Amino acid sequence: MAEQGRKPLISGNWKMHLNHFEAIQLVQTLSYEVDKDDYEAVDVSVHPPFTDIRSIQTILDADRLPILLGAQHCHFESKGAFTGEVAPEMLAKLNVKLVIVGHSERREIFGETDEMVNAKVKAILKQDMTPILCCGETLDEREAGQAESKVETQILAGLHGVGKEAIAGLVIAYEPIWAIGTGVTATPEDAQTMCAHVRSVVRAKAGDEAADAVRIQYGGSVKPGNAAELMGQADIDGALVGGASLEAPGFARIVKYRLS
Repeated sequence: MAEQGRKPLISGNWKMHLNHFEAIQLVQTLSYEVDKDDYEAVDVSVHPPFTDIRSIQTILDADRLPILLGAQHCHFESKGAFTGEVAPEMLAKLNVKLVIVGHSERREIFGETDEMVNAKVKAILKQDMTPILCCGETLDEREAGQAESKVETQILAGLHGVGKEAIAGLVIAYEPIWAIGTGVTATPEDAQTMCAHVRSVVRAKAGDEAADAVRIQYGGSVKPGNAAELMGQADIDGALVGGASLEAPGFARIVKYRLS
């Protein structure tokens, strides 16, 4: 499990699901399922669609819920003629704390490059928000023995020009593309091997202090039934949860993995 000092982070990525009424209901239900002891043991973040963020911010503030508000994506420019995009400053004004960067769906479907991901990491940090930098390989890359080199390339590119202190405060999410939304999950041992590799890449780039502090999530068909075993691995400090975060009781069971 995560070393002392690395508080686990369980993040719900709602992707393109839930209108703002549904999102409010989910957060309110989740608040009944998760208690003070859970929040003391685990950080929890939710990452709704852009149209829901203001509504969720209002609920979190009004009810004083210790859930971190996150976003799924942003542009790297502060303003401009970028129809449909959202600037980091806009998110910061809504008290967003964490922003997912370089998710495989953004890379594979929308063509985000490593250079774009790097620019977003820097822009998010500039607004005092925390990037969740995603990395991961396809099934073809894994079968060709390229998983570790692919992940290393993505991490080094994403962190290019980022200082050691900033790297120490980041979250890196290893998400094997072949396991996202497929129901197939890396074995805990495989997930640990790749997350340990992520930490070794950070160690080589930024030193021991940064490597020991950075939080590494696993993302890829995380469910209540496998969360505890995954989270029990030495270099897994959290989970980036997709479909299982759309239902409050199940997501709460993942947050409460330590009680399993």
